[in-house]
Amino acid sequence: MHGFNELINIDFFIRIGAALIFSFCIGLERELTNKYAGLRTHILVALGACIFTLVSIYGFPTFALGDNVDPVQATGVRDTARVAAQVVTGIGFIGAGTVLRNGPIVLGLTTAATLWIAASIGMACGAGMFDIAFAGSILTILTLVIVRMFERKVLPRSTKKISNEDSE
Repeated sequence: MHGFNELINIDFFIRIGAALIFSFCIGLERELTNKYAGLRTHILVALGACIFTLVSIYGFPTFALGDNVDPVQATGVRDTARVAAQVVTGIGFIGAGTVLRNGPIVLGLTTAATLWIAASIGMACGAGMFDIAFAGSILTILTLVIVRMFERKVLPRSTKKISNEDSE
């Protein structure tokens, strides 16, 4: 019979949990500011990116051709960066779906950017780079909060309308 440690890889759960926590914080900020992409969307984007990264790193074993290797199983060198590149492409597609244009007004760019950063944070967690994920999460939230306050207090005569910016 298999032990619990053989069935469950605790390191993977820590990485997935970190992606969930960091993306929850970003999603919460978006939710509190009444944006359409909030908690669930940001969490799911980061979790998906994290899991794709984990599968990319650990899911495809590498077999070199040799005397003891079946040629059918020989896959050569794996390139984990290919999956990362495809995650970025997929997030670009999702982000494009959040951008709306109404005449000269473009809405949703900040939401697309937060989904993009949530994916990168999920990928960092999947790769075990918690320091980068933490720093990215903190800087994202600070940027969203502090720049919004700066725009409202220092740039009140901006050509952008606050009601349009709030629709992002």
